[in-house]
Amino acid sequence: MAYRKTPAEIRRLEAAREHLVVCATEVVADVGWAQASVTAVADAAGIAAGSVYQHFSSKSALAVEVFRRAAQREVDVLGEVLEGDGDPADRLRRGVEVFARRALENPGLAYALLAAPAEPAVGAERLAFRRRYRALFASVIDEGVTTGRFPGQDAEITAAALTGAIGEVLVYPLSTSAAEDGDLLVAGLTAVALRCAGAAP
Repeated sequence: MAYRKTPAEIRRLEAAREHLVVCATEVVADVGWAQASVTAVADAAGIAAGSVYQHFSSKSALAVEVFRRAAQREVDVLGEVLEGDGDPADRLRRGVEVFARRALENPGLAYALLAAPAEPAVGAERLAFRRRYRALFASVIDEGVTTGRFPGQDAEITAAALTGAIGEVLVYPLSTSAAEDGDLLVAGLTAVALRCAGAAP
């Protein structure tokens, strides 16, 4: 008869895996993808490096899981704002503001998600999540066009431009320790987003 894990063992393994992902996320936020070695993650989790492979087949698999979870949290938060009720222009402004402020509050992780050099598997995930951001922006822009809040336009093109612009504006502040006026940056970025969509001043 094949051995079957007990419910207690399954819970223990799931908890250990979750702890490992949390620790790996913290390491990535501190040192980036390149320096987030299996040894560094294992040390942070308080386990032997070999134990990491009980949960993930490779460093790449662990990195992908870290990216997916962290990026999905940002997509979920942005989606709550953009897909809510109220004026599309106000939701667009608030969505960009929330996204930018969350990035500035955790610059190491945000830079890792947006632009830090990473292995190909993480790069592929980054492109997939950019499409999710773009789809959220496209939806609220399309709604704004339908309601007359924004002028007629191709919502997909505007959303793609906006997704790229937000990332580009944030990359330098996130990648440097130089002092940055966060309020001024957010105000400028939200103004750009509204102009990009064609909202009336």
